[in-house]
Amino acid sequence: MTMVPFRQFVLKVHSRCNLACDYCYVYEMNDQSWRHQPRRMSVTTMHQVVERIAEHVDAHRLPSLSLILHGGEPLLAGTGFLAALIRRLRERVPAQVDVSMQTNGTLLTRERLEVLAGLDVRIGVSLDGDAGATDRHRRFANGEGSHHHVDRALRLLSGERFRGMFAGLLCTIDLRSPPLATYEALLAYAPPAVDFLLPHGTWTLPPPGRGAGTTGTPYAEWLLAIFERWYDEAETWVRLFGEITQAVLGGTPAVEGLGLRPSTVVVVDTDGSIKQLDSLAAAHAGAADLDLHVATDAFDAALSHPLTGLRQGGADSLAAVCRSCPVMRTCGGGLFTHRYHQNGGFMNPSVYCPDLLHLITSIRSRVSADLGWAVQ
Repeated sequence: MTMVPFRQFVLKVHSRCNLACDYCYVYEMNDQSWRHQPRRMSVTTMHQVVERIAEHVDAHRLPSLSLILHGGEPLLAGTGFLAALIRRLRERVPAQVDVSMQTNGTLLTRERLEVLAGLDVRIGVSLDGDAGATDRHRRFANGEGSHHHVDRALRLLSGERFRGMFAGLLCTIDLRSPPLATYEALLAYAPPAVDFLLPHGTWTLPPPGRGAGTTGTPYAEWLLAIFERWYDEAETWVRLFGEITQAVLGGTPAVEGLGLRPSTVVVVDTDGSIKQLDSLAAAHAGAADLDLHVATDAFDAALSHPLTGLRQGGADSLAAVCRSCPVMRTCGGGLFTHRYHQNGGFMNPSVYCPDLLHLITSIRSRVSADLGWAVQ
């Protein structure tokens, strides 16, 4: 199999967070290796990362790449450090470098936004809906809710001065939160895009509503309530719905967790270790580890790792039940992390399989009916 070079580099610039979200896959699940990571990526490691990215881009003649600043909470690294990293990368890398940051929003201030605007950084913010929904999970260690801090930041980010930096909102689904009320709370900030995230879980450690013996498709029903509104009114781009709709129309989903397109994401932790998807922390301790480091190893070493092969293997890397499924090309087996079982590794359907099947077939039926197609 020909491996596809990495194009999305997730840099864990800070390993700690100022929030204590109870569903966080980094801090609250099986892999607790964050405890042994340096708090912030060192300047030496930062330079090594830049050189390795430049090497990978040059070796594969990539015209562009995406750099995602991540954590923990990336703003804890300080805007001075982030500015030095971004400038160095753009100086050294012979390609277009698109930079984004995923933040909890609590540390966004006008001063920090001014610095990041000057660096052409796009900012995504995590928010789970209204104050009740957000503060149920996204709290500080002392129990204080974070919504009012994020609301203040989003009013700045969605205003005229900084709106061009606003990448969108990331919402982790909570079945207890009414779907339309959640959607409307997100729309209040006029986000250019919304991502709905299925809570990370596996067959070994199932997410809420998908444990042993559970039936039904609660996540699909929750999402479909929003889809009907979105499909009729399209107030913003909802990535999950848009990608599924494009697949129904013959396209190929372009987001991690849908479709058969090879994954091109690689992660670098604060100590310089090169890793697989960081969400694999939900599977088991060390699941993302490759025993590689930017000081000694090129990214091509990660590209040739068997786990990368599974993530880039398309239909051949799916369980037999997935390969015979009528929505395989749209679903792609779901997010790699969600397939894990302690007795069978990752060669399983997603723990969200019933929800994904119902969601995709329902969207396909709606789109097909709208276009006068016969559903196959």
